[in-house]
Amino acid sequence: MKNFFIILAMKILNIILKIFHKKGGNFLGKIAFDLNPKIFEYFKVNCPVIAVSGTNGKTMTNNCIVYTLRKAGYKVVSNLEGNNMETGILSTIFKNCTLTGKIKADYLVFEVDESYIPVVFEDFKLDSLVLLNFFRDQLDRNGEVESLILRINEFLKTYNGNLFLNNDDPNVARLGKSNPLNKNIYYFSVNKYEFATEKIKEAGEGKFCPFCKTKLEYNYYQYSHIGKFKCSNCDFGNNEIYKLATNIDLKNKCFNIENETYNINGNSIYLIYNYTAVISVCNLYNISNEIIKESISTFALNNGRLEELKIKGIKTIINLAKNPTGSNVSLRILNEDNEQKELLFVLNDNKADGFDVSWIWDINFDNLNNVSRIITSGTRAFDMAIRIKTSGFPSEKIEAYLSLKDAVSALYKTDIKKYVIANYTSLQPTRKELKEMR
Repeated sequence: MKNFFIILAMKILNIILKIFHKKGGNFLGKIAFDLNPKIFEYFKVNCPVIAVSGTNGKTMTNNCIVYTLRKAGYKVVSNLEGNNMETGILSTIFKNCTLTGKIKADYLVFEVDESYIPVVFEDFKLDSLVLLNFFRDQLDRNGEVESLILRINEFLKTYNGNLFLNNDDPNVARLGKSNPLNKNIYYFSVNKYEFATEKIKEAGEGKFCPFCKTKLEYNYYQYSHIGKFKCSNCDFGNNEIYKLATNIDLKNKCFNIENETYNINGNSIYLIYNYTAVISVCNLYNISNEIIKESISTFALNNGRLEELKIKGIKTIINLAKNPTGSNVSLRILNEDNEQKELLFVLNDNKADGFDVSWIWDINFDNLNNVSRIITSGTRAFDMAIRIKTSGFPSEKIEAYLSLKDAVSALYKTDIKKYVIANYTSLQPTRKELKEMR
């Protein structure tokens, strides 16, 4: 009866929030979880539950899976707005369940913060888990990558559902051995692309085999520590690949899997990994390849993840970067573009960002390609300006503004192509200023 009345109270509260045009985010889930941390046990689910996690790319991958399943005609419940901790997932469930805890859907698809996988699914059904990558992120909240991986590894020791793993990330691929009894492991991989390198160019993790401690050998690096690796002393990295992306053509925005060509919106190598994960999941759930191809070719996240805007007639590309790898990938996209451009980098240090911004020293600002000016903003605008200056970029071409409005105004004093990189809490305010400028 306690859970019944909790759900009833949350539904009434949700109605009140709607009256005041508030979405609530994590609010409903936080109240309910405080009242009963075991409330996940109460829900009745009679459909597949899919979870997407990892440091970078989970929002895009999650939302594309949902988009594809809905294209196939299924009713899908998901936290599309990215409230991905236990409270956000609870809030989504409350809005879609009956008072008795039954969730009416064909699929439940949740983006889940990597730290909260063991919390959410300790008492809640999970059929498929997608793990994209693991990088250093919010050290003051998550700690070092190894501690995070060990927590997930402990959870996976008793997990027997479908497990989709990025075989090109040693931090992820190692988790395929967490439970030797689980035969439902599906590795995905992406072949070498044009700008892959023989040596690592950015900060990376997982340089040694987690099983025999031998230094890993790489044929190439796609970005950070993602690439084709092997251990010369044991079989780590030598897995059967379920889906392999080949013929990567970022210029024409397409790639192949099993002789099928997939056209996409976007031209980044990390997008290819996300889409390969989407194809792996949808293929396992018997979604027709024609629907998958149509979905991937028309899907666009458009919430600051490689979003293209026209502002005063000037092409502007904005991307979220909340850690070194995200920033370095964004700069790779910038450097792979030979046009003249200017960059706005917005950095906040609010609670949701993590107060420790020392990670900016792992961003590779060396040898920027045809960048004529850089503007910094956010609560740590001057920290970012100093970081860029120490990389060797001319100080007279760096402008720092604590006011985001002033920064955006300064950015559009010229008509050169713009790139905008913003971290977590600065992303939506930056989009708002850009759209007001438009």
